[in-house]
Amino acid sequence: MTTSPAGPPEASAAPAAPAAVPVGDHETQEVAGLAARLRDHRLSSRLTLEVAAARVGLSPAYLSRLETGRRQPSLPVLLGLARAYGTSVSGLLGETFTEPDPVVRGGAIEPGRAGGWGYRRAGAPGRAMQALRVHVPPGVQDAVVRVHPGEEWLYVLQGRLKLTLGERVHLLEEGDSAHFDSLTPHCIAADSSSGVELLFMHTLLQSPGGELCLGGGPAVPHH
Repeated sequence: MTTSPAGPPEASAAPAAPAAVPVGDHETQEVAGLAARLRDHRLSSRLTLEVAAARVGLSPAYLSRLETGRRQPSLPVLLGLARAYGTSVSGLLGETFTEPDPVVRGGAIEPGRAGGWGYRRAGAPGRAMQALRVHVPPGVQDAVVRVHPGEEWLYVLQGRLKLTLGERVHLLEEGDSAHFDSLTPHCIAADSSSGVELLFMHTLLQSPGGELCLGGGPAVPHH
């Protein structure tokens, strides 16, 4: 693992979201119905597009594209939406809670229909500790620096990961891992041409501070 200094995170540095990818007929098992669930959770929380988007640091137009399946949420956005709606990532992904099974079978991660982020459950739903296998695609990523209560742990399965923690940038190779307090400003992105596959765990702690995705003020909206 190598590290190099990086400047302080700045909300204004967040790039615009890449152009939407045309929606095709393919839906993976992991993300099927995600757009409809995002909308249903927002409506059940009695939040307008404008209010919900502001809580997560998105523009209403971008959130609308997520709810209509024209965009695929990145992992930080998915985490922010889960906090805003008082649910879990597993809930947004459509995992139903039954009698906990200690064994979770493996399988391939397919990219989402738009945006390329892929998710597969790696732990039992409804637990305080959430576990996912995540594929982060190469190219421009959601670079908004996130700050929220809880802890995060990740392990690089394939590829190379760029992890920004506070004022430092860490490059993690296959077999490297990181465990950090989510109140530390953080951002993840792929640093290899084929993307990066992670084993990712987090604790989803609910508190008023959890509504803030950026320290010191609201997140910069995506466009």
